[in-house]
Amino acid sequence: MVWGVLRAELLWVETFTCLLFGVSPATVCRVIQRLGPLLAIESAPRPVADVKRLWIVDGTLVPVRDRTVAASWRNYRFSANVQVIIDAGSRLVIASARPVPGNKADARAWGESDLRAIAAGTTVIADGAYLGTRLVVPHRRRAGRPLLRGQEEDDAQHRRVRARVEHAFARMKNWKILRDCRQEGDGLHRAIQAVATMHNLAMAG
Repeated sequence: MVWGVLRAELLWVETFTCLLFGVSPATVCRVIQRLGPLLAIESAPRPVADVKRLWIVDGTLVPVRDRTVAASWRNYRFSANVQVIIDAGSRLVIASARPVPGNKADARAWGESDLRAIAAGTTVIADGAYLGTRLVVPHRRRAGRPLLRGQEEDDAQHRRVRARVEHAFARMKNWKILRDCRQEGDGLHRAIQAVATMHNLAMAG
């Protein structure tokens, strides 16, 4: 199921509905299957831009079986590139873009996503793969021209803050569906939204 990552959270609904209201398990299961994807979408994080806040964007590769949304890339598997924005302060997921083939560069994936409009008016930092995107990226090292001391300190601070998005990816990939997604079509996008919601609930709790 597209929203399979939510199944464990809804098992108690099926059990107690059957016991309290005398509804058959098959009926309850059909209702959950119909409403599950809608609940995942409805509960997805709502992005709010704010010039006083700092957001971090990065892309991660998610192995996926559906080759219409995947491509073979550096991990030698058919994967999709998923762009995710998190809040640097709360470390909550702000928004995620629709997956693109895994061989598409982060800068291009960002440019083609709707995340740029979502992040308008907010300071967003990223790694060196986002050069030319008007995001805050590290200073670029050039041959024969070492970075100045102030630039090295800026880059060190940039790395420390940007590492938070990597930590968020690691926590989100505790869910098996983001380590080997078998969903088709919009299934991966909905799974990412569901996992992002549960990640935020875990962080806030």
